[in-house]
Amino acid sequence: MKKKLIGLAVLAIACSLLMTSCAKQGAEYSKDATADNPMVLALAHNMAENHTVHIALEEFANRVYELSDGRIQIKIYPNGQLGSEVEVLEQLMAGVVAMTKVSAPGLATYNNAYHTFGLPYLFDNTEDFYHVMDSDEMRDFFLSTEDDGFVALTYYTSGARSFYTKNKAIRTPSDLKGLKIRVQDMASQIDMMQALGGTPVAMAYGDVYTSLQTGIIDGTENNETALTTGLHGEVCKVFSVDEHAMIPDVLVMSSEVWERIAPEDREIILQAARESTDNHKIAWDAAIDEAVEIAQSEMGVEFVYDVDKQAFRDATAPMLEEYSQMYPEVGELLDLIDSVE
Repeated sequence: MKKKLIGLAVLAIACSLLMTSCAKQGAEYSKDATADNPMVLALAHNMAENHTVHIALEEFANRVYELSDGRIQIKIYPNGQLGSEVEVLEQLMAGVVAMTKVSAPGLATYNNAYHTFGLPYLFDNTEDFYHVMDSDEMRDFFLSTEDDGFVALTYYTSGARSFYTKNKAIRTPSDLKGLKIRVQDMASQIDMMQALGGTPVAMAYGDVYTSLQTGIIDGTENNETALTTGLHGEVCKVFSVDEHAMIPDVLVMSSEVWERIAPEDREIILQAARESTDNHKIAWDAAIDEAVEIAQSEMGVEFVYDVDKQAFRDATAPMLEEYSQMYPEVGELLDLIDSVE
């Protein structure tokens, strides 16, 4: 009951903020929008303004404004102003906000196929990841969920996730035995850690640093930027590049809002979204390079590259079959991924 009341309070605050900032609501349908009476769309997320994804979203908003001659304007609410990622997604489903950025597996609450993106070793490497995610087949899938309350406009890479600990290299799954490793609070990540022989500890990202310091956990898994932006490199000194997961962020729009956008304006929004993805790839590569340099030279982090990735693949391969059996939609999306050449 307490959790529900908190959720309702957040929803009320979100509604109040949106009503205050959008006292003039503007056009309800994009076909009726003009530069003087634009369609104003709220986009909320929980990233900081200096995060590469926020910068990509700003580029997206600016490009939509430019391509629509100011008829469609996107108002961004960063830093969790309207609540957590889960709360904002609930607001999107309730029609309070038009768009949000969410880690792809978070959408599994509304469409089981999205469990797929939390599974390990879906892609051979970064090039394969981009090839699949940019394919016509994946774009069709992104737009196929209108009946579930949302459509995905594009994705943003969040890199490859690897294990890092205070002082132990993780070269094979056996190296995880007896270690308490923080994972994201999602079933696929917990199942992955159990398959690899480690002890999964689900916790919020904000609690990881202190938990590493105090020994509540022995290590965690994330991309290289967490070493610097999250200061995890102050505690963890060994980053083992096993690249077990590539979990994209997804920019989603409410189906109710999507239905109010004319076909030609949908194309404008999709073009702007995909352009922002292309720009984000460049910015992400630069952010990773910078994080590795700082972690090595200023934090003393050792990067271990002689990891037996095949051993990790073999240990987690049964998961894909298990999830395909639990969720037929996962099997269908796995088939789609495999079919992209």
